Amino acid sequence: MDALVLTGLKQLEVKDYDKPAIKPDEVLVHTAFAGICGTDKALYAGLPGSASAVPPIVLGHENSGVVAEVGENVTNVKVGDRVTVDPNIYCGQCKYCRTQRQELCEHLDAVGVTRDGGFAEYFTAPAKVVYPIPDNVSLKAAAVIEPISCAVHGVDLLELHPYQKAFVLGDGFEGQLFAQILLARGVHEVTLGGRSDEKLANNREHFGVKTLNTTKEEIPADEYDIVIEAVGNPTTQEQALHAAARGAQVLMFGVGNPDDKFSVNTYDVFQKQLTIQGAFINPYTFEDSIALLAAGKVDPLPLFSHELDLNGVEDFVAGKLGKVSKAIVKVGGENA
Repeated sequence: MDALVLTGLKQLEVKDYDKPAIKPDEVLVHTAFAGICGTDKALYAGLPGSASAVPPIVLGHENSGVVAEVGENVTNVKVGDRVTVDPNIYCGQCKYCRTQRQELCEHLDAVGVTRDGGFAEYFTAPAKVVYPIPDNVSLKAAAVIEPISCAVHGVDLLELHPYQKAFVLGDGFEGQLFAQILLARGVHEVTLGGRSDEKLANNREHFGVKTLNTTKEEIPADEYDIVIEAVGNPTTQEQALHAAARGAQVLMFGVGNPDDKFSVNTYDVFQKQLTIQGAFINPYTFEDSIALLAAGKVDPLPLFSHELDLNGVEDFVAGKLGKVSKAIVKVGGENA
């Protein structure tokens, strides 16, 4: 089978791999689509994602496909089922897993990060992280349930009310998903801030969010009850705090450089009584994410800008594709 392998620092090669064998509690998935994430860019550049990737490894942690084989102990899916896969596999034994904080697991394993993932025709995963998808959810949409689930986890950490005004800072794929999820959760006014007129116009047209081009318009000060920073840059992190109203909740979701720092006015945190919250990966949010897709409350398809094959992935992670809203890899497609 064809597999795109990270063979070293900034080195990706399409290789001929044997179809992987499954263990008794595992599932073999014939890959349909695989999303490409900013984390894949980081792993390509030698930076950590949810964990560190050690070459040679097949990346691809956002996946959908069709079950090709199941182990003897598997009962939740069967051959022929259309599925999506949560890449994160918790140890279940560390203090975080045993205190219902699995996302902080000390021994996190991850499909497409620490074990071979979906940039290949077939990959394996423990049955416990494989989820059937409804008939009305396409395999293409299901490939990005993982990033949807990460945004759902972030929103789950917030206390939401209909009266609130929310500001999402960052018009990357996750920022655009946050805007949809906040509306789906009943927040009455959501503004998406970003740098791309095309992305902002697309979100106004498809989802009815308000928009603000941060290169042309001032970000209002002390305005928003919910602020989600979805960039991971010290400048935008400081802008997020500037935009926060009294009593606001600020979610720091964007993944920054490990060495970056940003300035905080400590009096503002005190006087505005701010809550500043981080959000890491997606503990058990796949069911909610699948339900949002099935109900039409979240639709990622209008956000896709590039459909690639395995040979085109390196152009994306090397930053050669220009304006990208979301890139997805067609492996087996809807007929996997």
